[in-house]
Amino acid sequence: MTKPAVPAYALSRSDYARTHDTPRAAATVTAVREDSPAFDVGIEPGMQVLRVGGRALTDMTVWFWEADGDEVELEVYDPTDDSVTPCTLERFPGEDWGLTFDGDVFDGMRTCVNACVFCFMTMLPKHMRDTLYIRDDDYRLSFLQGNFVTLTNMSDADVADVIEHRLSPMNVSLHAISSDVRRTLMGRNAARGIEVLEALMDAGIEIHAQIVLCPNLNDGEELMRTLTYCEAHPAITSLGIVPLGYTRFQKRFTGSYSDDPARARAVIEAVRPFQERARATWGRTTFQLADEFFLDADVPVPDAEHYDGYPQYYDGIGMIRSYLDEATEVLDHEHARVAQVAKELRARKQRMLVVSGAAARETVATLVEDPLIGGDVVAIQNNYFGGNVDVTGLICGVDLLDQLPENLAQVMLFVPDVMFNSDGLTLDGYHQKRLVDDLTQRGAEVYITSTMPRDLLLAWERALDIEPNEAHTD
Repeated sequence: MTKPAVPAYALSRSDYARTHDTPRAAATVTAVREDSPAFDVGIEPGMQVLRVGGRALTDMTVWFWEADGDEVELEVYDPTDDSVTPCTLERFPGEDWGLTFDGDVFDGMRTCVNACVFCFMTMLPKHMRDTLYIRDDDYRLSFLQGNFVTLTNMSDADVADVIEHRLSPMNVSLHAISSDVRRTLMGRNAARGIEVLEALMDAGIEIHAQIVLCPNLNDGEELMRTLTYCEAHPAITSLGIVPLGYTRFQKRFTGSYSDDPARARAVIEAVRPFQERARATWGRTTFQLADEFFLDADVPVPDAEHYDGYPQYYDGIGMIRSYLDEATEVLDHEHARVAQVAKELRARKQRMLVVSGAAARETVATLVEDPLIGGDVVAIQNNYFGGNVDVTGLICGVDLLDQLPENLAQVMLFVPDVMFNSDGLTLDGYHQKRLVDDLTQRGAEVYITSTMPRDLLLAWERALDIEPNEAHTD
C-alpha cells in the first residue's frame, strides 16, 4: 500500500491559539457535503467517527491511511441517541468522502517534555488565555501541519508508526548536535531527539530541520558542527536557521542578532560555504537563513531560486523575497487594476492605510507606497510583548489601538488577518469585531485581509466597489 495523498488544507499554516482545545477520543464531524458518500449513509454534523478501517481514529494520519481506497468501514457514534453504528462508505475514483472533522488530532495533543531556554511559551505574560501556554510537540502535527517537533517525547511505537505509514516529510527542531550543548538548550531529554532523528533518516524519512540560533549558546563553533552534521545527512533536505526571539517577560536574554548587525552578517557569511556546496552537490541551497538575519544585517535578501521552492516559508524563511517578487508582478502586470484603485481613491478623497509589523514595514511599503498608489504603511511596535518581537502575526490589539491615530476620518484601514486566530482573537484577547467597532468609531472604514500583494489588491477593489470588468489585467 502506498502512502496516501494528503489534501492541501492539511498542510496549511497551523493555528496555534484556538480558544478551545478539548481533547476528544473520536473525530467529531463538523460538516457533511450533500450527496457525498458520507451523506448517503446518513452521517450528520455532531456525530463522531470512532474507528476507520478497524483502527481507532486518533488523528488525521490514520484517516488518510485507512480511507485511501474506494471503500471504507466506519464506526459512528450518534450523541442524540447514544448509539454506535457500523457503516460502509463507497465512492467513485477521485471522489472525496464528504466529511470534515474538527481538528487534526482527536486523542489529545502530545505536549513537550523539554525545558528549552528559548521557549517562547515560557516568555509570555501571565493571565493570557490557557491555550497560548500549550507547548505542543506532537509528531503527527509535524506531518499534518508543518509544526516543528523535537522528537524527544516519541516512543518506539511512535517511531514505528512514522516509518510504517511513511509520514514524510517531518519537521524537526534540531538546534544543536553536541550532546552537552543540546542538554543546555533543551534539557535532559535532548539525547532522545537525535536517536529518533537518525532512526527516521535511516528509514528514508525526509527531514526539514530547524535551528533556533541563540547568541553564545549554539552559534559559532557549535553552529559549524551542526551544519556539518546536516551536510553529512542528505535526508535533511532543508535546514532553517532562525534567530532567537524574546519578550520582556523573562530575564535570561537581553539581546539577539536584531541588536547586533555585525553578528548577523557573521552568521550569513558562516553559512554561505555550506549553501554553495549544497547547491553544487544537490542542486539546492538546503541551508536557509530566516529573513530576520538579512534585515538585521542590512543585507538584501537572496533571489527566489535560493529558497528551493520555499519549504520553510512559514518558519519566516523567504517571506520577504516572495512578497517583493509578488509586489513587482502586481505593479508590472496589473498596472490597469492598480491605476483604477488609485483613481477611485482620489475621487473619494480617501487615504489608504495598511497595518504591518515593524519587521515587514519596508517590504509592504514597496507595494502600498508605490507613487501610483500613494498609500501609507503604519508599523505597529509590539509594546505588549516587548523584547525583539516585531512580526505582523504577533501584533496585539492594545498596541494597534494605542498607536493608530484617534482621528481616522476618510481613512480606508486594512488590518492583516494573521493577527487573529480562527476564533477571531488577537493574542491579547481582543475580538476582531471589537477592534473593528473601536476603529470604526474613530472614523475608519476597516477591512480585515491578507496583506500579500495580490490579496491586498483584491481587497482594495472590493472595498472601493470596483467591478471585475473595471479591474482590467494588463
